[in-house]
Amino acid sequence: MSPNLRSMLAAGEFVVAPGVFEMFSAKIADRMDFKALYMSGYGVSGSHLGLPDAGLVTYRDMVERARTIAQGTSKPLIADADTGFGGLINVRETVRGYEAAGVQAIQIEDQEMPKKCGHTPNRRVLPLADALKRIEVALEARASRDFLVIARTDARTGLGLDEAIKRGKAYAEAGADIIFVEAPESEDEFKRVGEALKGKAWLLANMVPTGKSPVLSAENLKFYGFSIAIYPSAGMGPACAALEASYKYLSQHGSTASSPVPAYDMQQLHTLVGFPEVWAFERRHVETK
Repeated sequence: MSPNLRSMLAAGEFVVAPGVFEMFSAKIADRMDFKALYMSGYGVSGSHLGLPDAGLVTYRDMVERARTIAQGTSKPLIADADTGFGGLINVRETVRGYEAAGVQAIQIEDQEMPKKCGHTPNRRVLPLADALKRIEVALEARASRDFLVIARTDARTGLGLDEAIKRGKAYAEAGADIIFVEAPESEDEFKRVGEALKGKAWLLANMVPTGKSPVLSAENLKFYGFSIAIYPSAGMGPACAALEASYKYLSQHGSTASSPVPAYDMQQLHTLVGFPEVWAFERRHVETK
């Protein structure tokens, strides 16, 4: 059973959660010294469908990927759920489905549908009253208070930081466990978010290199009042670069021999996916003496 994310946060632990999007990334990250993992909607949309994070991935796509990751790893899983994939009844179903899948924290944002990645332009948010209803329904739908509701606002880019902070306060007052103000545009803006919202709920920061926000150290984020930092592209960015380099070498040389691209050998891959357990089972039950 995974450690409890709520207990970690209540104890004052700072949680760094790398982005995972399929089982190679999830298993590798799970072996590291992280307290939690983050299932990236961008990563699932791109790796599973080959499509942009623009509201095209469905509830079923996401909940099944979340179930696979949660069951195949040992760390608490924080999972992106976009806008809840529809109206309020969809939000309820999404919360119930993610919780049953083994997710420990669900991220629901206040964008209009179809949503867009938080580090792309032209995002529009719901009126505040409608966004609050999403939070109300999400909180009502969960079976356990250990299943945490993350309320994300995308208001900063279109409506300014003051509106984003206002919404963060409103979502905290509505009962959201964690507040996520997306895309502050400077270190000072992260500091302002922390000053305004610290103590009202736990705060989450999204660290996306080359996105709209600067990448701050965990130490600084904690000092400013944040409790969680997610790194959605920490796996998919380097993975795509390595794939491109490896395939390019093969295309140019007609072989992977002497490729300079770092790579797992077959024994490492076998271990990662669990072949040693299969072989042990076969020795016990299948192989003849």
